[in-house]
Amino acid sequence: MYVAVKGGETAILNSHGLVAEQRRGDPAVPEISLSQIREQLRLAVARVMTEGSVYDPDLAALALKQSAGDAVEAIFLLRAHRTTLPRLGYSVPLDTSRMAVMRRISATFKDMPGGQILGPTDDYTQRLLDFALMAQGDTVPVAAQAPLPDDLSTPSVIDLLDLEGLVEIHPVPEGDPAPHDLTREPLRFPADRATRLQNLARGDEGFLLAMGYSTQRGYSHTHPFVGEIRFGSVDVELVPEELDFVLSIGDIDLTECQMVNQFAGSKTQPPQFTRGYGLAFGHSERKAMAMSLLDRALRAPELGEAVESPAQMQEFVLSHSDNLEASGFVQHLKLPHYVDFQSELDLVRHMRAQPAPQTAEGDAP
Repeated sequence: MYVAVKGGETAILNSHGLVAEQRRGDPAVPEISLSQIREQLRLAVARVMTEGSVYDPDLAALALKQSAGDAVEAIFLLRAHRTTLPRLGYSVPLDTSRMAVMRRISATFKDMPGGQILGPTDDYTQRLLDFALMAQGDTVPVAAQAPLPDDLSTPSVIDLLDLEGLVEIHPVPEGDPAPHDLTREPLRFPADRATRLQNLARGDEGFLLAMGYSTQRGYSHTHPFVGEIRFGSVDVELVPEELDFVLSIGDIDLTECQMVNQFAGSKTQPPQFTRGYGLAFGHSERKAMAMSLLDRALRAPELGEAVESPAQMQEFVLSHSDNLEASGFVQHLKLPHYVDFQSELDLVRHMRAQPAPQTAEGDAP
């Protein structure tokens, strides 16, 4: 995003003061705390963490407060802070099959091992304003929660299709090469799937949602199904250089989505189901679903499918999905363009001053 602005120093300082004043609002109203944002605006916090590439609810809450609730500005603040942080190491791949599940549903299998767990969701509520929330000091009854089993292993529902050989498998390649780090290396095309997934995870939720929607309206040749969405906490594990065993350094909340699409087959592969994958910090179902739709759409060349829609074109999707770059290029139009405009103004005046071209009969066209 464009941040370099030159101008009157006093005017800029006054502008900063006005921003702080507008952010605080009426001093008679109690100031909102970071803990309130973190605990009560958890979905906004999850989005900022995901697209800011930093899992830290407190910092995401701070960014939201500082930006007065502007999610894109908050993401910008968090990413900027991220560049100042030292990198201490890399965790081992997360094992989401060992997730402590708070919500787990499938739209493809009614009865699945472990059962459907509705968990926290607005899917079954009426979209009506709850005026009870306007009351001060309102209390909400705590829902009873079943005790977690000793064995937290919850294999993917897609494994049921795998037992019949009806879904594609992705064997771990020999040596399991480390993926490119998109935060340290520039995006290059063609991008492999690991790089595309990184880009989509950091991409703007609204853009991904619109692109995912486009795959379902007019451009899609198949109907996607939600194989499984799960939300819960997963251990983050690290192997220190001085040790030869894995240590758990904490846990994080994640949302994972596996989308299932029909595949008619090709010269080398039989008809089967293919997968789209999405993963996001916190409770971010809409983002994970949109991400999985686009992941599957961008795999068209790999599966031998014709690339016919914008959602299948990786250069279009990946180059325009980042909200910071998009916001920067749009908002830089507010900066002074006096010289550029004057040159175009002179050009248009010069063109209009030229005599109109004559037709063969001598009349103006």
